[in-house]
Formats: sequence, C-alpha cells, structure tokens
Amino acid sequence: MQNLNQIEGNIIPFIPEGDFYFKKGVEAYQKQKFDLSLKWLQKALSEKPENPLYQCQTSIVYTEIGSYHIANQMLTKVLSKYGDEYIDCYYLIANNYAHLGLLQDATKYAQLYLEKGDNGEFHQEAEELLELLDFSDEEDDEDWIFEEEDDLLVYQETAFYHLEREEWVEAIAVLEEMIALYPEFSQARHEYHYATFFIGEREEAIANEEKYLKEHPDALFSFTNLAIFYTLKGNKEVSKYYTDMLVNIYPIHEQQKLRIAVTFAQIGLYEKAMDRFKMLRKSKLKGHPSYYRWYSTCQYYLGMEESAFRLWNEGCKQHSILSVQSPPWAQSK
Repeated sequence: MQNLNQIEGNIIPFIPEGDFYFKKGVEAYQKQKFDLSLKWLQKALSEKPENPLYQCQTSIVYTEIGSYHIANQMLTKVLSKYGDEYIDCYYLIANNYAHLGLLQDATKYAQLYLEKGDNGEFHQEAEELLELLDFSDEEDDEDWIFEEEDDLLVYQETAFYHLEREEWVEAIAVLEEMIALYPEFSQARHEYHYATFFIGEREEAIANEEKYLKEHPDALFSFTNLAIFYTLKGNKEVSKYYTDMLVNIYPIHEQQKLRIAVTFAQIGLYEKAMDRFKMLRKSKLKGHPSYYRWYSTCQYYLGMEESAFRLWNEGCKQHSILSVQSPPWAQSK
C-alpha cells in the first residue's frame, strides 16, 4: 500500500487516495447506482480536483441524473485546459445539449467531435446523433465562439437555480440579461413570463405569453404557462383549452416531459400528472427540485401519503432548498 502513513499501536490507518475513490465511483456507476457513484467521484475530485479523467467520469454521472448544465460545465473546463487530449468531451457536450433541446449547439459539438477524431470511441453515436438532429441542410459556421456558448450555459444554469428555488426576482434579473444577449433562445422568454406572473405582474405575463404563442403556434411552454396562469386566475374555461392541448402532447426530451407533469400538478389535475410522472426517468431528473416537489404532491392528493412523504424526504436529502420548505400540500392547509 502506498498510503501507509503511520502505525498507531496495532492499528494501521488506511487513507485512500483519489484512485481508490475513482474506482469505487466507476463500479457504482456500472451498477447504475448513480447517487453512490457521484459521492465516490466527488471524493476522488476532492483529492485530485484537476484530474481530467475524474472530471469526465463525474460529468457522465451528472448526465445520467439529468444535471446536463453541470455536466457541460465540467466538460468545458476539461476542454479549456486539455483541448484535443480529451476529444470525447465534444461528443458528451453534444449529447447534453441534445437533451436540453439546444439542437444547433448539439450539432456543432457533434460535428467538431467527428472532425477531430476519425476513430473516436463515440464515432458511431455522433453520426447517429447528427442524423437525429437533421441539421444537414444548414451551412457550417466555423467561426462560432466557444466563449459565447459557455456564457449561455452559465446563464442557463443560474436561471435554472433560481427558478427551481422559486426565487422569482433573482431569476427575472438573469432572464432579462439572457433575452437581451440571446434573443433566439426562446425558453428564456417563457421562463421570464412565468417568473413575472409569480411576482404579481399577472396581466403582463399573460399578454406577453399570448403574444408569443400567436407568433409561434406550436410553442409547448406557452401552453404550459397559459394553462397555469388561467387556472390561478380562476378562468377555468380558458385554462381547459390549453390543458386539452397538453393532454395530447408527448415530448421526446425528459425536461419537456417533466414540464407537462409539473403543469398538471400545479393546476390540480393530479391523475393526469401522475400518469406523466410515472413515464419519467427518475435518474435523469434528480437535479430538479420540482420533480420531488410536485410528484410527491400528486401522491399525497391521490391518497398515497406514505409514498408522498418518502419521496419528499428523499428530495430534501438531494436538495437543501426543499429541506427548509414545507411540502406544497402542507402550505395549502
């Protein structure tokens, strides 16, 4: 053993180094015990915080639990320091962007991966991803800037952080900057409308969302927002119009699926919400406090109180913000 530092009486202390933790993390990952894997890998990173292999493996675990923003932050950090020594990072980033619905960004990173590594480990996966994204008709833009992509990622992660914690004022400040800097990133507008509604500017939020929907008739987030807005305003007839639209929509991306499930829960359609929550892959959404907040609420109101408290307590262990809040069903009493 390299780490036999001292002998105290008959006790030989064993202080594991990063490689030991890393090995345990990989073993847990292979068994799909992602929470345990993340704990081991974080221990490994605490020993060797700049180890690129540790960072890449940890990012993969974050991808598995749905924390795509955090995963890409880690991968971008590896690329900025080690560049083409870790070209697989390009594919992993592309895959995360695809999950986030940022399809153009996913395409750019997948193409870059194929350009830099003809026989890379993920060559076939990258080609299949490009086929799925179907951006073959777009012109290549070789002058796109990594720094701008990184900035957008930071904004997304910051806005997500505040929105999930229902910190509306803080979220609005970030979203206003995002809209100014990235006008093509439509999700920021929907989140902005959502946050302004909950700080009391209801009429403005509704007017802005309806205007957006008129210009973009297939905007999923407009349907979810307006269903919530009109329900909370007490206009059940208009709310039902948007709810009926959502009933027939089954998105591909996990976060969009979660958005519909949460919407149904927020407006009190707990059976519909429960059906959608059951379709979700929990491992992809553990980074979302809203998953625990509203799934447990559905269980509670459908008579599954024991399961509701169990899921809520699990969420509290995952997210400190929940541990200082009461469950939604307790707040309404």
